[in-house]
Amino acid sequence: MFEFELHQIRSAELIREAQNHRLAQEALRARRADRRRTAARESGRNDTEEQAHSPRPRRHRFTRAA
Repeated sequence: MFEFELHQIRSAELIREAQNHRLAQEALRARRADRRRTAARESGRNDTEEQAHSPRPRRHRFTRAA
């Protein structure tokens, strides 16, 4: 019986940790989105524009001629 109670306690603890982790990730995503919206507003861009994932330029469509 004691082992079952320990299992229940550990299970409840893991569930709480998972909920806290999800909440932290949600707050992080919201903060990043807010930062992106603020940066877009300050630069004068429209929020509906497609944004690149990285600052580096896209690869060329065709290979370079020799």
